[in-house]
Amino acid sequence: MSGPHSILFRAYSQDGVIEREHLLAEFAAAGFDSDNPIARELIAAVRACDSVLDEAAFEKLYDCSPALLAQILEGNLIIADFRGFRAQIEEIFNQVRENRDGQVASYIPQLEKVDPDKFAVALCSIDGQRMNLGESSDYFCVQSCSKPLTYCIALEQLGVEEVHRFVGREPSGKTFNELTLNAHGLPHNPMINAGAIMCGALIERGKSPAERFDAVLDIWREAAGGDCRIGFNNAVYLSEKQTGDRNYALGHFMREKKAFPDGTTLADVLEFYFQCCSIETSVETLSVLAATLANGGHCPLSGKMVFRPENVKNCLSLMLSCGMYDFSGEFAFTVGMPAKSGVSGAILLVVPNTCGIAIWSPRLDELGNSVRGVDFCRKLVSRFRLHTFDQMVGLNDGRLDPRRSTYEERLGGGTFFLWACANGDTSEMRRLVARGVDPAVANYDDRTGLHIASSAGQLEAVRYLLKVGVPVNREDRWGNRPLDDAIREGNDLVAALLKEYGAECKTATV
Repeated sequence: MSGPHSILFRAYSQDGVIEREHLLAEFAAAGFDSDNPIARELIAAVRACDSVLDEAAFEKLYDCSPALLAQILEGNLIIADFRGFRAQIEEIFNQVRENRDGQVASYIPQLEKVDPDKFAVALCSIDGQRMNLGESSDYFCVQSCSKPLTYCIALEQLGVEEVHRFVGREPSGKTFNELTLNAHGLPHNPMINAGAIMCGALIERGKSPAERFDAVLDIWREAAGGDCRIGFNNAVYLSEKQTGDRNYALGHFMREKKAFPDGTTLADVLEFYFQCCSIETSVETLSVLAATLANGGHCPLSGKMVFRPENVKNCLSLMLSCGMYDFSGEFAFTVGMPAKSGVSGAILLVVPNTCGIAIWSPRLDELGNSVRGVDFCRKLVSRFRLHTFDQMVGLNDGRLDPRRSTYEERLGGGTFFLWACANGDTSEMRRLVARGVDPAVANYDDRTGLHIASSAGQLEAVRYLLKVGVPVNREDRWGNRPLDDAIREGNDLVAALLKEYGAECKTATV
């Protein structure tokens, strides 16, 4: 037999067969289990197979879902070493669980009743890889985590120019519910209460309140993959209405300033805002929604485009600058990823082009952000290069990039550097060193770029390596030094240059 499946079969088979449990273990290690709608059909097909699969059986399995099976077995996923990544995330989770600082929100009575020790984290990559930790299936109200979705929906329906006729896009410099507008008499941005109320006034205009809320819930479900529960907590909604004096004040203040579109019914708009805050879900579902934003508006579980990429870009920009209440600037500086928090203790975190993460822990700090949530985010970027600007040239501080495999992370830049040395490409050598590659990097035979360039007679490459301080007398696995290589290959000019820097041949053996 031949075909694309044959290469995969040869890679994983032993004695002409692949064990069924081995395949299932590979799926789980990559972040796919039977609860994952992407892999559900494929996993069911594997489980229906005999305990071992010959090549014919594997070909039938391959035909069920060729793209996904190849992605998993080739490791061609955005988070390459998902097993190792999960172990690191679990370690961070367990460290953060010990943090019991903060208090639950008390100004909304229903939120005050939540168990303060609850803690959950869920992650969904843009390829659909998933992990869930803690009370990940528990439901909670999203509160202000609804604001990015409200803004995206408004952008989809009206476009950026029309939306920003009614709401600004600058941090306010004030608390999230401050009774203030910008210099143009508009809410400062969609991530604070006044801005979210205004965005709600722009959505589904002309529909009844019930139709409007149903339409929004449908979009939430689409963004979360459809195979989920997006609910509504009526008790929290009623509690919000009863205690929402500041939000009523914001609404009346904006109406006084004639900030709303013509024909706006303020009571309906405020009720819609309270309804959106009372949407109920779990971190498992919220992480998929975050992954949809990370994936430019395409839901990774359904493949459907829910939001246009340009609208997601605008939303993420405002989440980065305004999403964490009065902590937004510090969060952007230290964590450097778009996020939105809510007083229920939720944080919606987006790693663009990589994954979405949802965190829930009800204890809040003095600024209204989840204490454990912020702690988790800080520890995440202290271990992984996920800050938006971590890809800067020359930044190499030992943190891991989960988007690269273990060996690619360890050897990728070094391998390119050694090839550049062999070809005498000093421009590429300089670029790689500027990105943090050690110029004295060696291959598995302990041969440095100086050994390789000396063997190849690459005089300018040798000159560059000597000037940046690569050891001139380092021995490879066989005891050869760069000067030995240059003399053996008859590269006299290289040998002369090496001697100028103190190079010596290896000690003769008797």
